[in-house]
Amino acid sequence: MRVTVAGKTRARGSVDHSVLEVAVIGAGQAGLSAAYHLVRLGFTPYDEVVVLDRNPAPGGAWQHRWDSLTMHDVHGIANLPGVPVPPSSDSERANAFVPEYFADYEKRFDLPVVRPVAVESVREIGDGFELQTSAGLYSAAALVNATGTWDRPFIPWYPGIETFKGRQLHTADYAGAAELAGQHVLVVGGGASAVQLLAEISAVATTTWVTRRPPEWRTGDDFTPEYGRQVVARVEERVRAGLPPRSVVSVTGLHLRSQEQAAWDRGVYTRHPMFTRITPDGVEWADGRSEHVDTILWATGFRADLAHLAPLHLRESSGGIRMNGTATAADPRIHLVGYGPSASTIGANRAGFTAARALRDLLKSQAA
Repeated sequence: MRVTVAGKTRARGSVDHSVLEVAVIGAGQAGLSAAYHLVRLGFTPYDEVVVLDRNPAPGGAWQHRWDSLTMHDVHGIANLPGVPVPPSSDSERANAFVPEYFADYEKRFDLPVVRPVAVESVREIGDGFELQTSAGLYSAAALVNATGTWDRPFIPWYPGIETFKGRQLHTADYAGAAELAGQHVLVVGGGASAVQLLAEISAVATTTWVTRRPPEWRTGDDFTPEYGRQVVARVEERVRAGLPPRSVVSVTGLHLRSQEQAAWDRGVYTRHPMFTRITPDGVEWADGRSEHVDTILWATGFRADLAHLAPLHLRESSGGIRMNGTATAADPRIHLVGYGPSASTIGANRAGFTAARALRDLLKSQAA
């Protein structure tokens, strides 16, 4: 099949300099949701809307997660609009199951995804935006950014970090516990990933867990719908004020699942305060205590991947981007989905619809 874009006939899905109504950046959960709703609301695929995805295959960040992460381990995958998540066995690898679901979804609805295309920078040009990409220039009247966080792993600096002679890796680099067998592993971070990785690594290695703040554990029955709404409201309050977002998970506290109970019984989740410095051999604490470490695993989270939007000057002096729902306060033509309160899979789906509807109404009013 061939389509016409910007007055040129080309093979469907091929890359050309395109003039679009809406450019969606990223084909993870939020980007696919936005694309689905944009097409349903009347935007012509490839002609008026396109999804630019840097990954070589469908699946968003899920395709990069470690092999030992199974569907039993994930915190639930929300249904993409129009197609429920198919049944899965607990043992299925998440980095295979979810990408297959996304790939089927893209094909089923013939979504206009072009890959691999990395968006390097976005600038305001005239009445729209110019996107410099690895495949050339694109122009669009509006943007939906859905780039998530996976490509911006965060590792905090500590004195001596550059002197450490062992191995340092981030959660994004983790390939499985087997490669750490027999070592002493220092796990840094107080999130859900740290809890999960401590359980599996401690089965083959010795571990020490350090966090900046004492962990807050929640019971299995206290996450009510009302509490969930309160959590999202707290995250949304931050982005409305232009503050850097906190993840939804970081606000909810930690939950110990059945597969981690054995690690709890072994004392794996004994938390230690943060060390003050890193040495060539390990780490030292303020009281003079030191510990030998073979590997430091930084389970310290990610930051929003928004460097390509820097030329638009959206950030506040506080470091965040002030938001009105999914739209940036500075420019209603720019929507961020999968950012702040929409970082969860359920929130990403809702944000995709909100952004699509808002841009349809905005562009229609501008054309009137």
